[in-house]
Amino acid sequence: MGKLDKFAEFIDWYPKGMSKEERHLVYKIDWLVLSFSCIAFFTKNLDVSALSNAYYAGMGDDLDLDGNKLQFASSMYYVGYAIFQIPSNIVLTRLPAEYYLPAFEVMWGLFTLGTAFVKSYNQLLVMRFFVGFTATACWVGNAHIVNSWYTRQELGKRNAIYGCVYPLGAMFAGYLQAAAYNNLDGVHGMAGWRWLFIICTIITIPCALIGVFFCPNVPDRTRSKYLTEREKELCVDRLLKDGFAKTRGIGRGLFKRIFGDWRIYVFFVVGNLYWLTPYPSGLPYGLWLDSQKDKYSPAMVNNLSTITYAATIVSTMVCGFYSDWRQNRWETILYGGVLILICNVLLLVWNVPGGVKFFAFIGLGLANGPTNLIVPWLAEFMSHDLEARSTSIAIVNVGWVVINCVVPIIAWPIPSSPRFLGGYIWSVVMSVIEIILLPLPMILERRELKRGINYAQMIAEGNGVVSSGLEEKTRGIDGEQSLEEPAANEKEVDVNAIAV
Repeated sequence: MGKLDKFAEFIDWYPKGMSKEERHLVYKIDWLVLSFSCIAFFTKNLDVSALSNAYYAGMGDDLDLDGNKLQFASSMYYVGYAIFQIPSNIVLTRLPAEYYLPAFEVMWGLFTLGTAFVKSYNQLLVMRFFVGFTATACWVGNAHIVNSWYTRQELGKRNAIYGCVYPLGAMFAGYLQAAAYNNLDGVHGMAGWRWLFIICTIITIPCALIGVFFCPNVPDRTRSKYLTEREKELCVDRLLKDGFAKTRGIGRGLFKRIFGDWRIYVFFVVGNLYWLTPYPSGLPYGLWLDSQKDKYSPAMVNNLSTITYAATIVSTMVCGFYSDWRQNRWETILYGGVLILICNVLLLVWNVPGGVKFFAFIGLGLANGPTNLIVPWLAEFMSHDLEARSTSIAIVNVGWVVINCVVPIIAWPIPSSPRFLGGYIWSVVMSVIEIILLPLPMILERRELKRGINYAQMIAEGNGVVSSGLEEKTRGIDGEQSLEEPAANEKEVDVNAIAV
């Protein structure tokens, strides 16, 4: 057993009882799926976070972004982001993801470059709109890809890896802006914040090529040259066994399948409440630091603002592994919801020591970790319909985007910083509602089971994979085979897979 095998066993990366052949397959899936998805998501968040970091470093003064102009610029990004999100994920179920997703990454990289040369507030709004429009395929598209390859016992950990990319991108943008401010400000007559957007573009566009070579699309439509025919069949087989259906096609009935189901309504509300209530860990935290100019320089503000993102990374990994170990998502999400409520109450009170405020902001960063479990939780509840699952992820995220366009302007107007009394009142109220509604998905699912509706069982039985599990189909594989070695046995897997 190699070092990689021992480490994977130590962290319980693979479910117990998994055959060596399937382990090797999942090992390859991890590299193929997570490599491009994480890199693309990283560059997206690097480009998105650059706006706030540039604002701290002088863009606000150079472009006269007084009043709520920063919030409007941020909202313009989300307007573009929301418009194309649902059509994009529908199209993604039909077009080759290995070309579709990289093409959009190149486009948003070019619009990020354009941001470096804006001369006015209106030009900034135009650039942010098109950055958002072209970046729309990234998060929801890659979330669909990631959640289409793994079983329920694997989704939490893989979504933790994918989710960590957001705070990593935001952190790196902060460090990058600090470096640009200190080393490039004034070079060739350009301000340091303009150099940040140029550097982001230089990082973004080459990363798109990784998708062309490695992105495997979804299991039953993959053309990846890195997977053998047996492995491609095994990918589909193991998902069918776990209750994840094959593609059914789009058709006229797609939206009827989505909106005729309680899942989209419940997750739309619960997911968006949970995503929005830790909001103070981002811009409000940075503005609180920026308001103390006698203590913190612009570079220090950029560096300190990354602490909440570091907390999110730690929390995301712990929560992802814990939820897989516990085999449920709601428990971890509940812990995060309680922490969100406590921290928002402390910030609502406001007249507390500075150390307590730091604790509250960092606590909200920690509470951001479980938010990455919303999508795999939704994917598990929608396992019976691939196209509906992909579109539902986009619909729920569009809700977040639309709300994120409106709520910051109303509840978190820049002139009221750093106190944000209205914002913290809103966050506390929404935190309470979020905790109350959290048990709703389990209650409704149990009602279905009592009525004899079990989608996972129906899919498995309908595809003939209940009585003969993967362990039986992969019997005969050398028990000591390493993960780094290819499967020795290339016997065909019998997959009688039809859409259920």
